Amino acid sequence: MSTGAGTPSRAGGSTTTDIPARLDRLPWSRWHWTIVIGLGTVWILDGLEVTVVGNIAGRLSEPGSGLSISSGQVTGTAAALYVAGACVGALFWGRLTDHFGRRKLFMITLAVYLAATALTSLSTEAWWFFLFRFLTGFGIGGEYAAINSAIDELIPAAYRGRVDLMINGSFWLGAVGGSLLSILALDTAFLPENIGWRLTFALGAVLALVILLVRRHVPESPRWLLIHGRDQEAEEIVSGIERKIEEQTGEPLPAPEGRLEIHRRGSVTFLEIARTVFGRYRRRAVLGFSLFIGQAFLYNAITFGFGAILTRFFDVPADRTGYYFAVIAVGNFFGPLLLGKLFDTVGRRVMISSTYLLSGVLLFATAWLFDRGSLSASTLTACWCAVLFFASAGASSAYLTVSEIFPMETRAMSIAFFYALGTAAGGISGPLLFADLTGTGKVGDTVLAFQIGASLMCVAGLVAAVLAVRAEGRSLEDVATPLSSTSPSGAGEKGVGVG
Repeated sequence: MSTGAGTPSRAGGSTTTDIPARLDRLPWSRWHWTIVIGLGTVWILDGLEVTVVGNIAGRLSEPGSGLSISSGQVTGTAAALYVAGACVGALFWGRLTDHFGRRKLFMITLAVYLAATALTSLSTEAWWFFLFRFLTGFGIGGEYAAINSAIDELIPAAYRGRVDLMINGSFWLGAVGGSLLSILALDTAFLPENIGWRLTFALGAVLALVILLVRRHVPESPRWLLIHGRDQEAEEIVSGIERKIEEQTGEPLPAPEGRLEIHRRGSVTFLEIARTVFGRYRRRAVLGFSLFIGQAFLYNAITFGFGAILTRFFDVPADRTGYYFAVIAVGNFFGPLLLGKLFDTVGRRVMISSTYLLSGVLLFATAWLFDRGSLSASTLTACWCAVLFFASAGASSAYLTVSEIFPMETRAMSIAFFYALGTAAGGISGPLLFADLTGTGKVGDTVLAFQIGASLMCVAGLVAAVLAVRAEGRSLEDVATPLSSTSPSGAGEKGVGVG
């Protein structure tokens, strides 16, 4: 536990503290698992939402579904509104997260998701369904900013990479569940056609309620409290965490290394955020832009029109494509799970660049085999699993990267901006491009779609090889010095500047 020398002290409107160092030197504990479960499991809901809607589109459009809507409206209008809601929500809630705190916002955004998805299950008109799909996305978008901020600020530096990747990769656990759940929901022998699809949305609301109850035990980020002049609250939270961990381990904690002086200041303006992200850290902004665009287009090159590719080229029945999607979703999940530790040990630059480049090269190889007619539905799915094993780790590292390479005062807004950028590219421009290519029924056009995604992934990998920040094992304050800091904690100014 902290000694008296580590207690926050006030001096002329500033705070000198060792709280960030105390958080980073903590051993992994049951308390950290509480944070992971309380905050990270929401991505499972996102994966469940996205997958279920796509797979039950056919059932919703049937006359007996209780909802007057076409399949195209579900996968087109409703999907676009969900994406738009996520983009708007990320930007809206991201700003509030930096201003009002992580905890307050990750409770509110989950409540918005819960209410919206529950009300989606009650839809009887298309406009009602559209409205609450937008609001569901609005809540999920806010989650990305609030949750990634809180996780990075609460998890020790030595574990931050693997935990962030595992949490963001858990989206695909939800996708597996969504694929299998949709198969059950479409079985009219088990559930009436006007009930099954409603229960899938209701289940999402029930799971969100459980997560909301767990989140009550997740504290505010002590780092956020510090830069907002709430030193005593930050001290009480960290001291409480230290007591719990010492009780669990039965051993005293090592002494923290390094102190930080923070000047009290008002809210950060949008202009200051823009100057910081795109001026002082412009190379890092290029890195974030490249990573998000690359992964967004790769995923659309593979997954947009997934079912159509299987049915058109390999005669897979439409009601069986969910099984194939479940298989590639498993590959997506195991990538971040198994490779995550290497981002903390081998390092960010090597792992980010290699996962992007490997997935791009493997997709080029898949496109070549597909063009030659050498693949079946099963072997194509196996190829996609290999591609996405690496791509999923790379895509998750994009979220990790933008959540740790910008100053704390801009963290949530930075995450929100790059998330909105990637989501818009993947959910708007991506489908517009790949729908035309995969919808023609020509092998060459589908090959071109694969090659575009692979090319952008390789370009992002090369950018990462040059610009990726070596953030492994370093405190957030060392990676990017807070705007309100005047004396970075023991690590000099390595995190300062445009690199």
